[in-house]
Amino acid sequence: MKEMLEIRWHGRGGQGAKTAADLLAQAAIHQGKFAQGFPEYGPERMGAPMRSYDRISEKPITIHSAVEYPDIVIILDQTLLKNIPVTSGLKKDGIILINSSKDGKEIRELLKTDIGSLFIVDANKISKETIGRELPNTPLIGALIKVTKIMPLEPFLKDLTKKFEKKFSDKIIEGNINAVKRAFEEVKEHVQ
Repeated sequence: MKEMLEIRWHGRGGQGAKTAADLLAQAAIHQGKFAQGFPEYGPERMGAPMRSYDRISEKPITIHSAVEYPDIVIILDQTLLKNIPVTSGLKKDGIILINSSKDGKEIRELLKTDIGSLFIVDANKISKETIGRELPNTPLIGALIKVTKIMPLEPFLKDLTKKFEKKFSDKIIEGNINAVKRAFEEVKEHVQ
């Protein structure tokens, strides 16, 4: 892992970008790393575009601002590609991880950039089949873990279970665990 990994999540209110950033940061802390996970607050409401951020490092983090130059951009909703410059500031060797059923060529055309490696997973389909509704956040964490090797999968799943058992039924926990595992297996890189 780089000295500090910066991640920017793009989603819509209600899709779980804030929760995903928090879950990832907490899991990284439990792995002995330093981490931040926070949303960008504004007049967000259900369905409105929003952003969340993560920073993960082996050393203490002294930056406390939005991530302007991310190593990784995660897109929970492909409809954002039409109006939001989601890849703005993405480092040349960065990673784009998107929830989509489209092929890589279509996604690249919508992104209007060839910067970064592109990874695609149909997190909506996975979550619908495992959780019972379209909630792409936890599947995208599974895909992120696979793509970046940011942490081992099993400790993350244990963390997720521990966090969720305080609030959710066994059925919801099992659905989320299965969603993470499936996305970990199903994420694909688009090679140009």
